[in-house]
Parts: sequence; C-alpha cells; structure tokens
Amino acid sequence: MSHFTSEDEALLQSMLRQLLQSVKEKITGAPSAECAEEILLHLEETDENFHNYEFVKYLRQYINSTVGPVIEEETEKCTSAQNQGEVSGYDTLVQHVTKKTRESKEYREMMHALKNVMMVVVESLINKFEEDRMHNKELDSKPKKERQSASYADNCSDSDSSLNQSYMFMSQEQLQLLVEKLDPVQPKEVRQEALQTLCFAPPSDILNSESWPNLRKHLTISLSDPDATFSEKILRFYAKTFSSSPFNMTREVYTSLARHLELYFLSGEYSLCISAGLDVSNTDINRLLKKVRLLNEYQKEAPSSWIRHPEKYMEEVVESTLSLLSVNREPKNPASSDFLSPVYFLALLDIKAVWFKKWTHAYYSRTVLFRLLEKKYKSLINAAVQQCLDYFEFCKAAVKNSRVNDFSQQHCSDKQNFSYTGPELQYVCFVHSLCLLGRLLIYKQGRNLFPVHLKNKKGNVSVTDLLVLFTQLIYYSPSYPKTALAAHADNYSPASLVMEILQVFCDQTGCAAECLYTDAVIDALLHPVQSLLSGTEFCINCLETTLIDVADILAKIAAVDDGLSVLLYGENEKTAKEDSPTAVHVIVQFTKKLLHGDISLLSGSELLPVVKGAFIFVCRQMYRTCEGLQMLIPYGLHESIGEAWKKTSLLSERVPTPVTGVDLTSSVSPESKNILLWEETLLDALLNFSATPKGLFLLHSTGAMNDCVNFMFSSLSKKLQTNEYEECGNRVIVAQMATTPRGAVALQSSGYIKALVTDLWTLLECGKDDLRITQPKSTPVDPIDQSCQKPFRSLINLLTYPTIFELLSKQDIPNKPMYSLREVPTDIIDIIDRLIILNTEAKIHSLFNYEQSHIFGLRLLNVLCCELNTLLLLETQYKVSQVLLTAQEENVTETSEGPGDVIIDGLSVERNHVLVRINLIGGPQERILPSRTLDKGSDTYTWPMFSSFPLPTCYLGEIPRKAEFGQ
Repeated sequence: MSHFTSEDEALLQSMLRQLLQSVKEKITGAPSAECAEEILLHLEETDENFHNYEFVKYLRQYINSTVGPVIEEETEKCTSAQNQGEVSGYDTLVQHVTKKTRESKEYREMMHALKNVMMVVVESLINKFEEDRMHNKELDSKPKKERQSASYADNCSDSDSSLNQSYMFMSQEQLQLLVEKLDPVQPKEVRQEALQTLCFAPPSDILNSESWPNLRKHLTISLSDPDATFSEKILRFYAKTFSSSPFNMTREVYTSLARHLELYFLSGEYSLCISAGLDVSNTDINRLLKKVRLLNEYQKEAPSSWIRHPEKYMEEVVESTLSLLSVNREPKNPASSDFLSPVYFLALLDIKAVWFKKWTHAYYSRTVLFRLLEKKYKSLINAAVQQCLDYFEFCKAAVKNSRVNDFSQQHCSDKQNFSYTGPELQYVCFVHSLCLLGRLLIYKQGRNLFPVHLKNKKGNVSVTDLLVLFTQLIYYSPSYPKTALAAHADNYSPASLVMEILQVFCDQTGCAAECLYTDAVIDALLHPVQSLLSGTEFCINCLETTLIDVADILAKIAAVDDGLSVLLYGENEKTAKEDSPTAVHVIVQFTKKLLHGDISLLSGSELLPVVKGAFIFVCRQMYRTCEGLQMLIPYGLHESIGEAWKKTSLLSERVPTPVTGVDLTSSVSPESKNILLWEETLLDALLNFSATPKGLFLLHSTGAMNDCVNFMFSSLSKKLQTNEYEECGNRVIVAQMATTPRGAVALQSSGYIKALVTDLWTLLECGKDDLRITQPKSTPVDPIDQSCQKPFRSLINLLTYPTIFELLSKQDIPNKPMYSLREVPTDIIDIIDRLIILNTEAKIHSLFNYEQSHIFGLRLLNVLCCELNTLLLLETQYKVSQVLLTAQEENVTETSEGPGDVIIDGLSVERNHVLVRINLIGGPQERILPSRTLDKGSDTYTWPMFSSFPLPTCYLGEIPRKAEFGQ
C-alpha cells in the first residue's frame, strides 16, 4: 500500500476518525467490520470522488480476487436452481448468494487480512498523532503573540471540518483532570494548555463523560474571560460540537452559550444603548456578535433533527432562547427603553427572523414554542408589537411633516459599512419584529396569544388592530435606510415586507378568515381610495405604488368566496348598514373615475395605466360571479371599459403591425408598446364579462365581442403552457360564448374552432410530427384514448345547440368520392362527415385508425343527441338514424342461407347504444339503454342488435301504473 497518494491517506484518516467517534472506548484491537462497512457506505454517498481513490480501487480489486470466484459459483448454482423452480425472484437470489458468500472460508480469511491491515494503519496514525501533539507542545512554548498569529488567524466561530482534525481518546480520569485544569481559579497557562487539549478531544467523548456538567460551568465562566484567547477557543469547541454531534448532546452546549449571553446582558459591565449606535469593528462587539451568530446558526439547524429526540430536549433549547431574548432592564430604570437588548443583535444577523420561521414550521416544535410564549415570555410578543407601533408613529409623523426622505438621511453615517446608528438599529429590530409577528399570526395558536396589553397604550391590541397597523404601513412608511441592507432594499422596505405577509395570509384559508375578512382591515385597505374619491387631503408616500399594492391584496381577497362575500356585503351581511357603502361600491366608483381620468393627483403619472389595470382586475374578480356582477351592473362598468378600449384601439391602429421575421423592437417606441399592452388589458377585462350569462349579454352591448374572442384565441396560441386556473377560466368563457349565435360566429371567425378540430385530428389520425418514433404506438384500450379526452371535452363545451344551428344549418354533408390522406378537417361539418357519418368506402379508407376514430365520433354523437333540438337538426338534415341502421345491416355474417346475425364488435355495440338513445325518449323508467361493454364468458353481449325499426321491446321500460305515476 506504499503507492497510495496523499488523498488516499486523507481518506484513511477520515475513516479512522469516524471509526473512533463510533467506538466509545480505547482501541485495543481492530475496528469492527460492520462499522467499517457503514463508514465506507457513508463516504461513498457524500464524496463524489470516492471511487477514484487508489485505496478504494485496491479494496475493490482485493475483494474481487478473493471472493469473486465464490460469488460466481454461488450465482451459477442459484441460477440453475431457479430454472428448476427451486428459487424464485431476484431479491431471493441476491439474499441467498450474499448469505453463502459471507459464510464462506474465503470471506472470513479476507476479513481477517483486512483487519490486520487496519490495525497497522490505525497504529501508524496514532503514532503520527503523538508526534503532532509533541510538536504542538513545542509551539505552546513560543511567545504569546507568535502563538496567536499562527493559530487564530481564521474566524473562530466557523466550525472546522472533521476531515482536517486529529482526535485523541481520553479516559474518565484524564477528563476529570482536564476539568480541574479549566477551573477559573487555575493559573492562566494551565487553563490554556487544558483548552488546547479540549480542542483536540472528540466532542462526543467530552459530552458523554461524567465530568461534563462541571466542565460546562467552567466553559460558561471562561467565555467571559477578558482574554480573548479563551473565548475564541471555547467558541471553536462549541462550533465543532454543533457540527459533529447529535442534538441530544449539542442542546447542553447551546443552553450553556445562551446562559452565558443572558448573564452577560444582565451584568453591570454591559452598558450599550440604542441611541449610541453600534460599532461592529469594535473588538468586544465583534466577539459578542460571533457568539450570537453561532447561536443563530444552531437555531436554524436544530429543527431538522430535534423531532427525533424527546420533547424535553427541544423545550430546553426553546426556553433558553426565549429567556435570552426576554432580557431587559428593570422597568423602573429610566434608561430601560434605550437598552440595546439581545433581540437587536439577533436581528442584525437574522433580520427576517428565519429562525422563528423554522421553529414554527412543524407542529411538534410550534406547540412548545407558543405554550412557552403564552405562559412565561409573552413580553417578547409585547415588545415586537410595541416596536411596530413605534415605527408606525415615526412614519406617520414623518409623512405629515413632509419629511419623507429624512428617515433615510438620518440612517446614513460615515462608517455605514462597519457601524449602525440608533435609528438604523431601531429599523433593523422593527423588520425582525414585523417578520416574527407575520409568522406568528399564520397559526391559530399564535393568534390565541392576542390581545396583548402595552404599558404606554390604552386598551389592548387585538389581531385586527395589528392587521390594521400592518395595512397602514403600506401607505405611511417612508423610504428605507440606505445601509448595508440597501443592496436588498426592495426586500426590506416596510411596504414590501407587509405585502409578503398579507399575501401569505390570503393563501391560508383559516388565517385569512380571522385576520383579513373584517370591516376594519378592508376599510384600512380602502383608506387611500376613499380619500381620493372624497377629495380629502391626506399624506401618502408613493401614491401609485400604494394603490397597486392595495389592489393586489383586494384581488386576492376577491378570488375566494368568503373574501368576495366580505367585499360585497361586509363582515356581517345581516347587520350591514345602508348608509355605509360596502367595499364593492367604493372599488367600482374609483375604477370608473380612473378610467375617465377624474383623479387629478394621478394625472400624467407613468404608472397610471398599471393602477387602472390593477383595479380593473379587482372588479373582474367580482363580476366573474353572478352576485358580483349584479352589484356592478348599476354602475355601467362595462360601458366605461368599452369606451376606454375604443379610444385605445384608435391609437393602436397607428402602431406598425408585427410581421413574422421582421424585428420591430427598435422601431416601436415604448409609448406604442404601452398602448398595445393597455389595449390587451381592456380586452381581457371585457372578455371576462362572458364568464356569466348576463355578463355575456353586457359584452354583446359593447360591440367588442369579435375583438375579445380574437384576443382570447391569440393569447391561447402564444401560451404553450397555461396554469389550471387559466385553463378552467378559458373553458368557462368558451362554453358561455357557445350559448349564443353571435358568440359561435365569433369563435368560428377567430380560428378557434379550426384550431380545435385540427388538433383533434392530429391526435386521432396523425400523431405529432416532432415525435421521434422508436417503438410502435400502443393500441388504445379505452373507447376514447386519454390523449383525446381533452379535445373531446372541449368539443362538448363548444357544441351547444345555438352553435350547431349557426354552423350546420342548411349545410350538406360533403360526401366526396375520394379523400386524400393528407386532407385535414377544419370545421364541425368535416368532423361529422369524417368521424360520424361514415357511409362510403372512401371515408373509411381515408382513416388510419378507423375503429378508434369512428368510436370517437359515435361517442360525440351520443352526447350531442342528449339535446333534443340538436337531435332534431341532425336527424332532419343528415338522417343519422338511417345511416347507423344501414351500417348495422352491412355488418353481418355471411351464411349459405343469406345474411346472418350482426357481428358483435366495438363499433356495432356503440351504434346499438346510440340508436336506442336517439329513438327512445325518456328517463331510466321509460327506456333501458344497452351496455357499451362486453361481458366475460360465452355470452359476451346479451343485448339484441337490430338493423330496422321498430326497436326490440326489451329496450322499452314498463309503463307505470296510475298510482305509481301519481306518487
């Protein structure tokens, strides 16, 4: 093994360290084979270069040469036995070969040899470790400054990789001696040597020892040592423990660190104030931030493992954290409000409270956290609410005094990369509190913590009060501070943060019902809208952005039935007051004024079209339902949108028409692009009126029916993928359009029907051109193949009686003498000619998949004939009954005596079902429809076939007697 590289040596060292961590006593012999196997498997999963190491190649070659013949011999035996039926199944074969191989003499000899090799390697590495230890002792004898520069140049709070360390096993006596040396009463040199030894010892051995409780006390005290060397080394040990030990061990280290920080903030030596700011380049502040950072990193990682351990372990971590964050000065102390508490340091490192988000993600930890907050640490919630209230009062005062930008100016400093001013610290803590409260209110247990009582505020603060506060922050919050957060300004501005929170609330049904669907919150959202309508003077920062954000939340509320009900009727429909209009009236009035350009404050704004589109979308969410449309009809919103579209379409006619292959991007001005975009917005709004029957009538009255359908078809053609919501909405609109003759004509002229028919024919007969054929297409087992079910449903939605009458009235079947194989249908009459009425050989021979395509047509006819008007039209114009009877008559067996019985196949069964359906009218008691499936056994189809009238009497139901009929 002398030809191994340095990488192979590193691999062997890594294996050894993991072996030593798993073995809880000194090495007196070779490690177990099972443990070595587990480590190799772990390294194979985590190291992508595992199979390239010379050591691994050596092992593979050695195993193949030793037990390879045994495996081959056993495999041949089992294979021959399997052919004879004695062994069955691949898994059984593998298990049998594995068992025989591990019981063989060759395998035992191989394992013995490997153990001997491992003993040599382990002994060599231990000797090397002893040499390194002696070398380190020599280094310790050097001057202090040289030691520090050589050993502690890196960041002490970062955890070392376990692949770059050497471990030393220690007995209980040695550990006890180590604890005694770390006692704060010991001389400095003794404690330094003990700390050096501690850093090289396996954390698992330290934490499992009987001396750990005393050692933890000493480490907690040493963290406060004036000499930075001690805290640096202890933090290094803590970091190494967090990264390499299980939760049941690391929890004690975490609580130790949290307790140290709590004592530090409560001690007299800590005197930092918010007003004085914070200089992170200061050595003491930097050390403190490193400790909090290490704490925060563990907070984020712990939830991934604590569910596998007893709840009391998790509760210790949660309680120690909440106890630390609750640290504050005595209320009687006048400087308590200026106290720079631990929350500020945590907010600097985790401004969006990711730790709290992870802790509340699972019910297991969320329950413990909320229980502790309710019983012991509700002051944390009070402080967070107070922080939001204080920031809101500051914003409100800044806006009223026309000092919108003063906030950001106050937060600038000469050392903004290394220091924070007092207002900056307040802002960072506000963002942390806002994100924490936003996460808290998602859950019912969190909402149960309210109302909260604040000392400097009369009355309690309820969930609704807090939501009103959040909403007001959207339009009262000034500019954010230009600090180190400026690179992510959009993510940390109050309006953006509140919008994120409210959008999450909208997606949570229970949370939205309790938090958003209240009159107080809706009124707060509509405050800027009502002020603009009434002409009241008010101060709002970034009016256009505020209105867009408000419309976004209102649209999400209107998209849900419960939220729509609140907008239409108020929080309580029964107690709604007539003199106070509900939200829907305010929204539609404001939208009409926007469309007519009656809002003077917004005239000339570049974002005015965006604001208009946002509020039109809110109205669209309401008039897509019958109830919402009924409330909007008196305002004539459809007329206002129609007039705006007509004006815009005149302007868009001047824009050059896009030509395929020609780039007009440079020639079309941004203003022209905005005009086209605004026209599409208006057409989309008008199109969505057709989601209801009465709305379709209103769309007819605007004269924009054809343009709307053309826009819909163009949009569907451009979008290769649509989400489920858009697709469902398009199907509803098409179905509504098809219920009127004008809608049917518009669908026909737009090319929608042609595209639908072409796509259907492609699926039935052609297949995709870009599909590479590597194997024959499987024969469909369903009457309608799965790929054709979507076009089938689309045709059913489209082919209502008004559409059929408009498209088929007085049109004859083509009945061509010959059909080209490349001739693709483009209209509904072609579908009837090529798939339903197959009355000539030319039609049958023109189909590649005759049976499948004809069954599709018969199923379509079966559904269409359920509408009596459609049945009468098809019967009078095309004699579909006679066509089907003739097909049944021709599909018979030939006997010497003449025509025999009707041949039973898929087509004859379908035709028989359709014939009974279209010639007998009534319900299940008046007619009996034959089955369309074949039974197993000798009698595959028991229903009688017929090729002439009258129908067999078995399809007629029994006539109910008078008593039954009366009942």
